[in-house]
Amino acid sequence: MHFTQGLADFAIYFGMGLGFMVLYVVLYLHATPHREITLIRGDNLPAAVVLAGALLGFALPLASALRTASGLLDVAAWAFMALAAQLAAYALVALLLKDFSKRINRGEMAAAVLAAAIHLGVGLINSAAMSF
Repeated sequence: MHFTQGLADFAIYFGMGLGFMVLYVVLYLHATPHREITLIRGDNLPAAVVLAGALLGFALPLASALRTASGLLDVAAWAFMALAAQLAAYALVALLLKDFSKRINRGEMAAAVLAAAIHLGVGLINSAAMSF
């Protein structure tokens, strides 16, 4: 493969990956009742921990899809599966931890760590399941 073709492919797949990351962040921020960015700007560490866990939990299967997919449509299909899995992970956290958003607003670190671990765990399993 010629260098310029490899560079073009890299740019397409990298851009697609970043685009899906942005889409996920936008959807995640709208799905949660607390305002993560405002809380993080106010130095709320638990909000940052949960958002970081959610981002990494999505990035893991997205990276797996980018690495193993047979084309752009394949990447998109797996990215949407990963997105759905991470939104389901948030729903699970909200069910397990009563008043989860209020706990994050109050700065409760234990709830944040568990939520981040759930997001990462779902992301790892999702990523491994893609490498059939």
